[in-house]
Formats: sequence, structure tokens, C-alpha cells
Amino acid sequence: MIRKYLKDDYTIGRLSINDHYQCETLEDRVRDLQDYNHDGDFDDPGEGKIYGKTAIPPGRYRVTVMFSPKRRRKIPLLHDVPGFKNIQIHAGNSAKDTKGCILVGENKKVGRVLNSRYHEAVIVNLIEGAIFNGEQIFITIKQ
Repeated sequence: MIRKYLKDDYTIGRLSINDHYQCETLEDRVRDLQDYNHDGDFDDPGEGKIYGKTAIPPGRYRVTVMFSPKRRRKIPLLHDVPGFKNIQIHAGNSAKDTKGCILVGENKKVGRVLNSRYHEAVIVNLIEGAIFNGEQIFITIKQ
């Protein structure tokens, strides 16, 4: 996933699976969670996380599929995201639907994604198929 448009209230990205374009993504605002100086030492705390209004840090995360009682369906779950819990890839339309999660869909309206349930279902099916075939699934987030 590559973050393309980092706005004040939301972030639009592009999700590819095995180097093939899949859909767009919508996340909360990217905030500077930590800064390091050129020696690699901790320099300052950055902007800091605001609960429900902060995108997860760039990185590589293992993905599994879990049943979400809240959503009443299977949802991709990202593991070991520093400073975040229960980060999912799911349907939604605007940054107010994210709470730190990654929404999937088509960015045909400013600050929104559409047809997200369809894209969520496609992604869940692809991930479950790969897991069934013995693969481990990872998402790499770049900006």
C-alpha cells in the first residue's frame, strides 16, 4: 500500500496485491509519531497519536482474517502495529469510519471511498485463499 495524498483530515492510498492494483485506501491523517536524528537516536516525540484520528506507522505487518463480532463478518487484521490495537482492513466511506483502520474502495469523491463492501469482500477472499494454500500474508505500508 502506498500513501499518495496526505491531507489534514485523511489519507488516500493505493493498494496493490502481488504488484497488481487492487483499489484505493482511506485512512486517518498521517501524523509524525516519532522523530530520530541522523545518528538513529531518539530526538523528539513528534506530533503524537490522537486516538481515532491517526494513521498507523509505515511498515510491514502480518495479516490474518478474523471474525469481527462488531461487523458480523470476516475482516483482515494487522498484527503487531506499534502503538495501535485491533487494526483492520474494512469497509467504510470517510475518515470518521476508520479509527486508525484501513478502509478500501474507490476514491471517486474527495476524502471518501465508495463500493467499499465489494472491495473488502474481494480482499478477504484473496487473503483466505492464500492462507488456505499455506502462505503467510503481509502488508507493507509506504509513504
